[in-house]
Amino acid sequence: MYKIRIKLKQSAAAPRKSEIAGHTAWIALLSQEQEANSRRWPYSAKLLARWATQQNRGGGTEVLGFDLPNEVGTHVSYACIKPDIGSFELLGIARRLFAAHRERALSSLLVSIAGFDEKTTERLAEALLAAIYAGSAQMPNYKSGQKRSTKLREIHLYGIEAEHGFARTRCEGEGNALARYLSCLPPNELGPAAYLKILQTLSKEQDWQLEFYDIAALKEKKAGAFLAVAQASAEQDAGIARLSYQPPEGQPPQDQTQTQQTQRVGGKLKEILLGEPAGARQKKLVLAGKGICYDTGGTNLKSAKHMYGMHEDMQGSAVALGSFLALSQQRVDFAVECWLALATNHIGPKAYKPNDVIRAADGSSIEIVHTDAEGRMVLADTLVLASRERPALIIDYATLTGACVQALGTGYSGVFTNRDVYMPSLIQAGRDSGERIWPFPLDADYDKGLQSNIADVKQCALEAEADHILAARFLQRFVKHNTPWIHIDLAAGNNKGGLAHVPTDTTGFGVRYTLNLLLDKEIFRT
Repeated sequence: MYKIRIKLKQSAAAPRKSEIAGHTAWIALLSQEQEANSRRWPYSAKLLARWATQQNRGGGTEVLGFDLPNEVGTHVSYACIKPDIGSFELLGIARRLFAAHRERALSSLLVSIAGFDEKTTERLAEALLAAIYAGSAQMPNYKSGQKRSTKLREIHLYGIEAEHGFARTRCEGEGNALARYLSCLPPNELGPAAYLKILQTLSKEQDWQLEFYDIAALKEKKAGAFLAVAQASAEQDAGIARLSYQPPEGQPPQDQTQTQQTQRVGGKLKEILLGEPAGARQKKLVLAGKGICYDTGGTNLKSAKHMYGMHEDMQGSAVALGSFLALSQQRVDFAVECWLALATNHIGPKAYKPNDVIRAADGSSIEIVHTDAEGRMVLADTLVLASRERPALIIDYATLTGACVQALGTGYSGVFTNRDVYMPSLIQAGRDSGERIWPFPLDADYDKGLQSNIADVKQCALEAEADHILAARFLQRFVKHNTPWIHIDLAAGNNKGGLAHVPTDTTGFGVRYTLNLLLDKEIFRT
């Protein structure tokens, strides 16, 4: 489903002709600015000559390829680039370089980089590996009689020998593959119950703790916003999953003030005691995701055009889970929790409807305006529960609004935060990771669009003006204790033809971005 079983071999030297002849596929990156260094590589003079000819003809092609005159007819795909190439462009070139070989039955692949300094070479190698891992991931396929191509088993990387072995890139690749795989599963294969079984399997594999707050538990918690969305489902299998990772050093100290929570263990409900800090924040990260396994729109039924593809409305939960997997495999030195709101937005006689007034877990009354704004409903109660223990940061992910897609298209995702100090890091993480985001305002005067005559707040505005901003303002009120919070509206969750290094329409956008934000920008530690 997500594991990358490709062995990586590294060498700081250049490949010899005999080594190239041992592979039927070769990817090469050469420098536009240091051709003298590049020419020391086998066949590099031929590669550069062809490149120069193409440029003189005004071709402007980013990637070239041809078969070498050796015994196996090694097919080489290559590009000449500038050292300061942007990450998004670099990842796109890396994807096209690997795509030139995807139809071949590859068991091994030779990759070489020449003409760059050590730091740049490492950056380029990382991008190439990210693209190869993304392109090698197996997605759900139900076609009859289709033969699978030979799986790639080895990558021979020349030009660099990094001690870390690009372990983080592998973790990110597995997190992204998991997010895409789950998102691509058809809705009859991935309802909330099936999703929970997958979480149980993963928890055993990864040594995570798993709690599941089912319908009965959420009724006890008075999570009316979540329950309103789930009430139309014939199968009452919805619930909120809570996954926990603790660093190798052990669980961070917690205040011993006691509260009760309901936990489902072995199919039974029982009361357990958990510590809840009275004041200081725990050094804990929370990742939360919208997991609507299918979205009909409910009473405000979607049209056929807009309902098709709504099995991917759980992609926010998949990205949260993929990021959680990548962080735990990296063995980060801080505690991480992953909260997934798993439900289906059905149509039926029990479905919630416009003008209903419900109460969320924090006691807030909500006037329902449009039942297709269900994502913010399930996330509202999830954020209430997740913020009660005062984590140091919450990041939530959701394919939440069409307004964000209209504002940005599907090449960027939108981001909101209640901490202005995060803004430069949020933007730069997008540029550096190649998963681009753009921030939107979160000013209080937008609340006038959510004013209700009968309840504390409207769920949304019927006119849907700036709905992505109104949705973020709605969610913010359910983040308690002024917890630092980042909300990512996944406009780029599906992009026709793929995006950056990812070749599938379903992009799994957010895993690579999250690790850059947390581990490189260290936003969690600020």
